[in-house]
Amino acid sequence: MNDVADWWATKIIRMEPGQIEFRGQPVEELIKSHNFTQMIWLMVMGKNPSAAQTRLLDAAMVASVDHGPQAPSIAASRMAITCGVGINNAIASGVNMLGDVHGGAGEQALQLYQEILELSSDRSLDRAIHESLDRLSSNDIHFVPGFGHRFHKPEDPRAKPLMAILRECANQDPNIDSRFADVAEGIQNTIECRKGKRIAMNIDGASAAIYGALGVPATLARGLFCLSRSVGLTAHAHEQSLSNERNKGPTPPHYRWTYDPK
Repeated sequence: MNDVADWWATKIIRMEPGQIEFRGQPVEELIKSHNFTQMIWLMVMGKNPSAAQTRLLDAAMVASVDHGPQAPSIAASRMAITCGVGINNAIASGVNMLGDVHGGAGEQALQLYQEILELSSDRSLDRAIHESLDRLSSNDIHFVPGFGHRFHKPEDPRAKPLMAILRECANQDPNIDSRFADVAEGIQNTIECRKGKRIAMNIDGASAAIYGALGVPATLARGLFCLSRSVGLTAHAHEQSLSNERNKGPTPPHYRWTYDPK
């Protein structure tokens, strides 16, 4: 490092007085040429997306925006705004609840898909899927990330349309890796054969297949989910702010918790 300017060296933005460039492209041109989804891709992936890549990323982002106040992150944003904080604080309260259990299944599913594809380099895809599912079971993990849903039964209404768009876009663009769709659908079929009942793919499983097909790293997939869900957090926090409610807790005031001294 030769200068203070190197302290935060970045390929993302160049800025001088009267000049802003994102990934080497002037902002005044991007304002005219890019929509928000294209801008997301440019910023995080470092290049302009194709039409098929844009459509696929857009579909995944649209599908993940909200899941209602039963989702802890959404409930948190609504409760936070009644405490007198700004909307940015309410949004952050929700985003900060998106962890490994709530919000992290897409990242975990993509890691599983990547593991299966690596195994399938020297064995069949079917065998690789069985071995990876066996590994989960041997580690006392009794669920497969990206499959099954506690609320949407028997089908998550978001999964099938996303997978259909993935297949369509992969046929249009050779840079979209359809193997991730093969893995996701193969896991679903294998689980059904093992359990004797259908455990359908959920939003996390479908979006993980999309992010994998787009070449998005697993950790960044969680970031994109958080970005998408921030739209819902913003909408809910704003809606709640229009009410006159103050210090709204997780249950109506006339309900009391169970006191258990044991």
